[in-house]
Amino acid sequence: MNFMRSLVHMLWMIVTVIPWALVVVVASMFISSSRLYWWCAAWLANAIRSGTFILGIENRITGMENLPLGEKDPVILLVKHQSTWETFLMPAIMPHPLAYVFKKELLNVPFFGWAMGRMDMIHIDRSQRAQAFNKVVTQGKRLMAEGVWVIMFPEGTRIPRGQKGIYKSGGTRLAIEAGVPVIPIAVTSAKCWPTRAFIKRPGIVDISIGKMIPSEGRQAEELMQEVEDWIEAEMRRLDPEAYV
Repeated sequence: MNFMRSLVHMLWMIVTVIPWALVVVVASMFISSSRLYWWCAAWLANAIRSGTFILGIENRITGMENLPLGEKDPVILLVKHQSTWETFLMPAIMPHPLAYVFKKELLNVPFFGWAMGRMDMIHIDRSQRAQAFNKVVTQGKRLMAEGVWVIMFPEGTRIPRGQKGIYKSGGTRLAIEAGVPVIPIAVTSAKCWPTRAFIKRPGIVDISIGKMIPSEGRQAEELMQEVEDWIEAEMRRLDPEAYV
């Protein structure tokens, strides 16, 4: 049953992403980047709804009150990364436009990558670290001044359930450079959508949004350590059976 559900969901994603991506590519020549973002967020919200309807994956979100309230209040979201689920989910639930920091190779993914390339996000060449970080700072400051929140996965890649990756300090370095706070977010998506797995399982994904952490007067490494400590402690609280 889970195999069939997963197959149907994958086919639904393929069938819907092609016309959506083509519309985005064409529309990007005529509409504002802000309007284009919300068109894209609508498709991601559809992907999440189809995941609930077809796969039986539901979301339980806590901590929305910890998000900034102002229209232009800047923040960097630092999110636990276990599967594709949270990549689609965050734009669907956040009240502000988000700008992902991601490797430029994703732009080569047919249709989905082409649409991403039309959005005002931060794609970097990981082989050129110094230039990549300078680009993150320059674009990140500009976007946050426009009311866009930057979102990063500090572990850099999807991490299997019950495991912890190496938390890299790029997100906190950007926060200190820009003088903006960070918000840690724990996500238990691998309970239902295992890392790099085709077969998904029904269940509840917890999304826990932590309190804002100021970056003023902090060092990047110790600020990231605080983020890591909160996320990993929260993961153990939300999904204790994964950390026996």
